[in-house]
Amino acid sequence: MKKILLPIIIIILLTCQVSAQVKLAQTGFQYLSVGQDARAVGMGEAYTCMEGVSSGMFYNPASITGFDGIVDVSGNYFTWIADIKYMSFTLGVDPWDGLYGTFGLSIQSVDYGDFYGTIVWPNEDGYLPTEIFNPTAISIGFAYAKQLSERFTVGGQVKWVSQQLGKSTIPGEGTKRNVTDVVAFDFGTIYNTGFESLAFGMSVRNFSRELKFEQEGFQLPLTFKLGLSINALDFTEFNPEMHQLLVLVDAVHPRAFSEYLNLGTEYSFMKTFALRVGYITHQSDYGFTAGFGLRGFGLEIDYAYAPFDIFEDVHRFTLRFTY
Repeated sequence: MKKILLPIIIIILLTCQVSAQVKLAQTGFQYLSVGQDARAVGMGEAYTCMEGVSSGMFYNPASITGFDGIVDVSGNYFTWIADIKYMSFTLGVDPWDGLYGTFGLSIQSVDYGDFYGTIVWPNEDGYLPTEIFNPTAISIGFAYAKQLSERFTVGGQVKWVSQQLGKSTIPGEGTKRNVTDVVAFDFGTIYNTGFESLAFGMSVRNFSRELKFEQEGFQLPLTFKLGLSINALDFTEFNPEMHQLLVLVDAVHPRAFSEYLNLGTEYSFMKTFALRVGYITHQSDYGFTAGFGLRGFGLEIDYAYAPFDIFEDVHRFTLRFTY
């Protein structure tokens, strides 16, 4: 029981920091903080303790173990606020039934749309047009996870992240491409307590050295998470093969924002149809999320809805296949 209570106490202490001082504008490459998987977003991104999904690489690399099959493939697409387009892909491979661990590949790309470039010029308008440029970003990661015991799983991911902000033209100095990249690391663990389906998880994402655009240095959005999950119907007489009601909580400590909570729940019927609701605390423009999923014959389709106060609502779609 002490082993169960200790992580609970740690999570409670972390959540008590929610009212701490707000930290803003301390990091770059914020695209790494945007939720990718529709199932995860539908549950308020409380995804640290989920296992058996290759898309878990975006939340906790330890989660890629335990899927049903040898190969798990996931693809995500959505239009974010300001018409920014995201696409991502994950691949998990477990060729020896977990004997030598599970291997993963993740790819994430961002298209920020077209921008009109200008330079300052002593004419009537005060500027001259240069060219239309298209900022983009990309992340490519390789993950590995291993169940060290029946209850404890560890995982890690090394990824190359890059952002290209187009060209800048400086009179007398020519044109320069504004591109920077870095190698970053993710780490995570999941511990199944043995008390019903209660599990705890931990992840550290986007750990790297400092980057620079010209002379301005900045950090990646380093994020530390502690989470727990349980099937609330464990304490009832419902058949777990027919009904499941997952309840998940993540306590989040980001580098560039005050602490907050991810809260989520998922009801699934016969492991075929699922309804999801989530909430993210202490966000100024959004918080509530919802979604659903359909699964059968190794194929899964997920949808998530996230309303915004000012911007257009965001709709996410994920297609997953397990073989």
